[in-house]
Amino acid sequence: MPERADSASPLVVGVNSPAASYPTWIGFIFIFNLIVGTGALTLPGVFAKAGWLLSLLVIVLLCFISFITVTFIIESMAAANAVKTWQNLQVLKRSYDFDSREDLRQTSVATENEIGSETDDPTAGLLSHQHQVGVTARLERMPLYAQHSTLIYYKLDEKFELGEMASLFFNDVGRVLFYLCISVYLYGDLSIYSAAVAKSLRDLFCDHPNATTTMDFDLDSSWNLSTANNETEEDAIKQCWQNHTLTRLNVYRLFLVGFICIFGPFAAFSVQKTKYLQIITVIFRWCAFIFMISIALKLLITDGAKGHPVSMNIYGIPALFGACVYSFMCHHSLPSLLAPIRDKQSVGRILCADYLVICLFYLLLAMTGIFAFERLEDLYTLNFIPDQTADHSFAAELLVGIDYFLALFPVFTLSASFPIIAITLRNNLQTLCLDMTRFESYNFFVRRILFPLLAVVPPFSITYFTESLTSLVAFTGSYAGAAIQYIIPIALVYYARNTCRELLGSGVVNDFQSPFRGSHWLVIILLWSLGCISLVTLNFFLDANSQ
Repeated sequence: MPERADSASPLVVGVNSPAASYPTWIGFIFIFNLIVGTGALTLPGVFAKAGWLLSLLVIVLLCFISFITVTFIIESMAAANAVKTWQNLQVLKRSYDFDSREDLRQTSVATENEIGSETDDPTAGLLSHQHQVGVTARLERMPLYAQHSTLIYYKLDEKFELGEMASLFFNDVGRVLFYLCISVYLYGDLSIYSAAVAKSLRDLFCDHPNATTTMDFDLDSSWNLSTANNETEEDAIKQCWQNHTLTRLNVYRLFLVGFICIFGPFAAFSVQKTKYLQIITVIFRWCAFIFMISIALKLLITDGAKGHPVSMNIYGIPALFGACVYSFMCHHSLPSLLAPIRDKQSVGRILCADYLVICLFYLLLAMTGIFAFERLEDLYTLNFIPDQTADHSFAAELLVGIDYFLALFPVFTLSASFPIIAITLRNNLQTLCLDMTRFESYNFFVRRILFPLLAVVPPFSITYFTESLTSLVAFTGSYAGAAIQYIIPIALVYYARNTCRELLGSGVVNDFQSPFRGSHWLVIILLWSLGCISLVTLNFFLDANSQ
């Protein structure tokens, strides 16, 4: 539910204290971490399959469309604040109308008593004085901006999660569909994060050839993530180390259990105190991007292009779409990150800068990777697994250290993002299942334990029995991800505009209105999303028939 204000001033909502807010550059870091932490590591692999030219065009277009729908989320959040302010104002007006009627009745009684006869009762003056004090106190309780003709309706001060906006603007069917989509998407996100971390640790510590130097893979050592059943069966019998009984699947599951035990409990807490964690994480991300791009450029300069991707391959579009949806996703947690920013007028500039920088990073990362490596792993950092070497020079040891750092990149970054996604899912599940107006009345188990478990246990169960990343990205990214990023924002902004027009009229201007305010943009994005979903569905049927 929205953050509650002081009960004495019902119109004063969502005012951020200095301790709870952060400057613009921190907001840039939060949004950067949220976006980049999803699917950047799968981009080079899908670029190689779909073709470099087609991938470039698609990712730029998806970046632009995703930015449009982000502006819809901002406008909808401002509209939700406006509706909430209007509702509080109506409650306040009804309260003061009732008090005014009481004042009028008491004044009439007092006047009749004065006209009828004088009295020696000493309580009469006291009652009149108490009446005046009561009126004065009610006026003092009224917020200053409610006593004037101007009132700021559209703002971003109060945090409205997507679920709260859906409850405000959608009907019952719309709310059910929304919660279904966001639950599927966030559960899929958490599953991918868990599998990526456990798999990266397993492949870092287990014996295997190095993709950066050795191109002759046998079937057992290659990563074909689209055939999860075969891979899991092979890992169940293949030893992680020679002369040890632990299999690769055993080690994967051990790392998975350890990851959930360490980071799962964070789902029971808040994300408000993660500022320094985000700063450290963004340093890791930027360093990793620079290292991967630099190493790929070095390989291109010294060894020449070993990868020869085609320019276009339409059969790679579904996987490309699924990966790109994850690569620009921040919509589900955006309200939590925007509300604490002090300078709300800079929100649009922050998001524009984030999307431009991230799109540039993605293109550099993918384009250098697809030409530098002959064979690309589904998780790009696996191409940088360190190789055993007899050279102990400083340069060689430095490169080995960088390789280890890149191999641990998913561990550092996704571990920081996992609690945020889990908390977002927990909050939406609570909003769906509980009456948040009396949240504190529920027992401790329901408030603090039940919903964190519901957020963490299902992804753990999924990733415990499968290691596949490609299938998870393709399904959740193509369907639930498309709904979260495209369909839900245009539905929210459409109904938000209609609701505000009915309540406030067209004279009150929304300063946070999307620059893409024309109705034709809603139609274009809806048609785009339906076309993408149709392509993915067709691809699923083709894959099923070919097996």
